[in-house]
Amino acid sequence: SISSSVCSGSRSSKTFKPKKNIPEGSHQYELLKHAEATLGSGNLRMAVMLPEGEDLNEWVAVNTVDFFNQINMLYGTITDFCTEESCPVMSAGPKYEYHWADGTNIKKPIKCSAPKYIDYLMTWVQDQLDDETLFPSKIGVPFPKNFMSVAKTILKRLFRVYAHIYHQHFDPVIQLQEEAHLNTSFKHFIFFVQEFNLIDRRELAPLQELIEKLTSKDR
Repeated sequence: SISSSVCSGSRSSKTFKPKKNIPEGSHQYELLKHAEATLGSGNLRMAVMLPEGEDLNEWVAVNTVDFFNQINMLYGTITDFCTEESCPVMSAGPKYEYHWADGTNIKKPIKCSAPKYIDYLMTWVQDQLDDETLFPSKIGVPFPKNFMSVAKTILKRLFRVYAHIYHQHFDPVIQLQEEAHLNTSFKHFIFFVQEFNLIDRRELAPLQELIEKLTSKDR
């Protein structure tokens, strides 16, 4: 909401897209609160595990929304540095370049600047999260058969935003003192996708060294 970001006035609260809210009082809201509480314990391996008796689809849905919001905010802090001029292509280092296609509006992958790509990507994710047939927020409404494959595609694409920030914009992240925040968010993301095998190893290649470094400490 506009008012809250104006009141807090801090740069780090700037989101790139509207935040996706999980309805208060819903079971998913309880799950999100559970996730936040276990994260507070500092043990990320434990925090990502499926809580006993919970539905895997729902757990993945709640966390996917949460990662969307986190990445949204992290990218929001560096949008001034990610421009058509600075990032004419969407890349994660010299070896990895991404072209955008969503299979519906843009079927053939197009080469575009990083800010344009990330705009397409986050808008696309937002549309998926807002689709009640894919991400039902009402209790008792079942998840569709293809939910996991949609969630995997969303997470695979969200990973690319982390990869771009780490490879192309790490200096401003350090200047803004967002480094710890970025690392914690990314580590949580990686532990989560590893726990449920949600992203193909090849897709994670651009940040392989960092992933090994962050996960070897196993916290």
